[in-house]
Amino acid sequence: MSQRIPIYKYQDETYRADSCQPLLGAARDGDLTFDAVVHGHYPGKPLPGSAMPGLKTLGYWNAEKQQHWGLDWHQNEGLEICLLERGHLEFAVEDEVHQLQPNDLTITRPWQRHRLGSPSIGPGRLHWIIIDLGVRRPHQHWRWPPWIVLTRDDLDELTSLLRQNEQPVWSQANEVSQCFQRISRILGEQGHTTEVANVSWLKLLINEMLLLLLDLLRSRDVKKDASLADTQRTVELFLDDLRNDHHHLAEEWTLKMMAESCGLGVTRFTEYCRRLTNTTPMQHLNRLRLEAAAKLLLQHSDLSNAQVARACGFSSPQYFATVFRRHYGYSPQKHRLENKD
Repeated sequence: MSQRIPIYKYQDETYRADSCQPLLGAARDGDLTFDAVVHGHYPGKPLPGSAMPGLKTLGYWNAEKQQHWGLDWHQNEGLEICLLERGHLEFAVEDEVHQLQPNDLTITRPWQRHRLGSPSIGPGRLHWIIIDLGVRRPHQHWRWPPWIVLTRDDLDELTSLLRQNEQPVWSQANEVSQCFQRISRILGEQGHTTEVANVSWLKLLINEMLLLLLDLLRSRDVKKDASLADTQRTVELFLDDLRNDHHHLAEEWTLKMMAESCGLGVTRFTEYCRRLTNTTPMQHLNRLRLEAAAKLLLQHSDLSNAQVARACGFSSPQYFATVFRRHYGYSPQKHRLENKD
């Protein structure tokens, strides 16, 4: 399979498709996990030449912590569909900037300029697919690969909706999200083997995902979406309050107490928290406490470690010192000494 990077010509300009090298570097450094199957120059496990020609890349990344990289302005040679399963992510396309929420879906047409990150990527889980439609110059017809099995009428309608689409972000794409999650499980099951297995399942699920996308573009249940958004917003406001109010953060929270504060059961609260932060509620609470403690150590040099631990909600100074060292790689004392003005 050729590793040459496709180019696109418009008037006197020539553009090259992006190759997502920052993502590959982050995966090599152990900063996130990612799985993908690819044709051509994208990072991932190469597909056999005869398997789903035109599928440039299909994959996901899972970042459990803040990253030090982003995908700056770039173009891709195919139709790109992304789905943010968890976390938050800034997405920009042309002159529009969007703050993606969990289960937001993005659509970028071939060679449409876009970026991910502001400038870096935060904790989150993102799924994507890029399908090459043979577009190398403006106004060329979209040519879908032969393994896309939608009926001619459905495919023509999908093409028309996508080509004329001026809404790059679609919220609460729940069914598309579930389909991408099934794809990611298949990709993750392949482990470190060099051969790509389950091509038939991947082909089937990609076609299902395109049908679900067509249904999404045809119509929306606005009332249902609004209800889901309201519940998610309640959890988001609660988490923001934890971040911004040290007295609130220092309370002796249990998972049940946090869920009840949002009027939810433990299971639903945990689900929304994972969507928003890509961590469990208790992991997120611990991370917020550590961030607050790191700031307090520098802002109030008169406070002892025990006072800082108590102010941020840690059960004991010893536990605080242990988790601080585990998270930052050095002790609270060293943090204070090395970051003096």
